[in-house]
Amino acid sequence: MFHYEQIQKLNELELSVYNYVILHTDEMAAMKIRDLAAKTHVSTTTILRFCSKMDCSGYSEFKVKLKLHSQAEKQELSEDTYLMQHYFQKINTPDFVERVRHCSKVIAGSKNVLFYGIGSSGILGQYGARYFSNLGIYSSFIADPFYPSPNEISQNAFLMVLSVSGETSVMIQQVNGYKAKKFKIISITNSESSTLSKISDGTIGYDMPMEVLPKHQNITTQVPVVHIIETLGRAAQSLRN
Repeated sequence: MFHYEQIQKLNELELSVYNYVILHTDEMAAMKIRDLAAKTHVSTTTILRFCSKMDCSGYSEFKVKLKLHSQAEKQELSEDTYLMQHYFQKINTPDFVERVRHCSKVIAGSKNVLFYGIGSSGILGQYGARYFSNLGIYSSFIADPFYPSPNEISQNAFLMVLSVSGETSVMIQQVNGYKAKKFKIISITNSESSTLSKISDGTIGYDMPMEVLPKHQNITTQVPVVHIIETLGRAAQSLRN
């Protein structure tokens, strides 16, 4: 029901509606439009625009389509699997393929490869550096988020930045430091409209619903990040060969 082309047209407020609906599909049957507006902190007009972009004439039709779609999909798929299926539908779109092509060309032409991330993204950065090195693209990982950027201008070097939000102030400051030293910046983030994406030379977003626990622990799935890292590594290796 939720196609990549439709989701790509959503603005920030409409995306908040989409993220809520994806995580609370079972509750939608009894939810009035004003209830959904209150839950997502948007106006009913925003919800109607969202429904229109989902090819529905109104909120009632949207709920009917959502219920039928949910029943068909969840007979065989768990919620997590459903979300993964949504991501893997996206990877065959021309936009995703072009982003991978562009980023892999940057990687293939680089001599110095650095991975950078904070928290869980940092752990995946370590994995990415090892995976690239296994492919013959020697890479290293910056474990310290405050590690200073090099003093010399670096030619043919790139920094792979991993971030769920793409808005962490420390990370943005570090990235600016590397950009000033002529590093190419490739980012993998949940939002292609984030600050990190906007200042990167290439970016790939995975657009999964954000999940944050009450104590602010971000548990947004990182399965797409692993897939993107491996896809870029293999594509860059193929270009080098």
